[in-house]
Amino acid sequence: MPNRFDYVRYSALSLCHEEITANNVSGSTAELGVYKGDFSRQINYLFSKRKIYLFDTFEGFDAKDIQLDQENKFSIGSQDFSDTCVDFVMKNMPHPDNCIIKKGFFPETAFGISDSFCFVSIDADLFAPIYEGLSFFYPLLEKGGYIFVHDFNNNDYKGAKQAVLKFCKENNITYVPIPDVAGTVIIPK
Repeated sequence: MPNRFDYVRYSALSLCHEEITANNVSGSTAELGVYKGDFSRQINYLFSKRKIYLFDTFEGFDAKDIQLDQENKFSIGSQDFSDTCVDFVMKNMPHPDNCIIKKGFFPETAFGISDSFCFVSIDADLFAPIYEGLSFFYPLLEKGGYIFVHDFNNNDYKGAKQAVLKFCKENNITYVPIPDVAGTVIIPK
């Protein structure tokens, strides 16, 4: 069920799920930047038979990532995302047995993962983790899969857009912005 607060993003996820299902795209799902798990819950609900990797510090932003954003005038990085925990997120998952928690700093938490992916949400707000997320997940994305990057058109987190533009330019990849609350961009493969 789409979230009333961000109907466009949740509806786009549902449509991408339908395409992935109709085209028999294989692979797991993931979210980098889980926070309290609202979007993760919807991914877990729709992709009920697939694994979902949940990457987050569950403690807020890393100081070095904030410093990079501040130095480049991308954001002030002052928003506090520490009011969450793994237990809170897991209690809200409709299919918790399919959830794989990867607590800590990305990309270190991705070490050893060799799965392919059909859908990935990147909602890490800051330049470095978004760029690292794209660098890690795009090569593992199955043909017919999608990556959503949240905050692409959010003036409070300009590093999100810069990370997407840099990665896509370096790799000659196209993307589609959607008019959701924070301006998500969809990267298909």
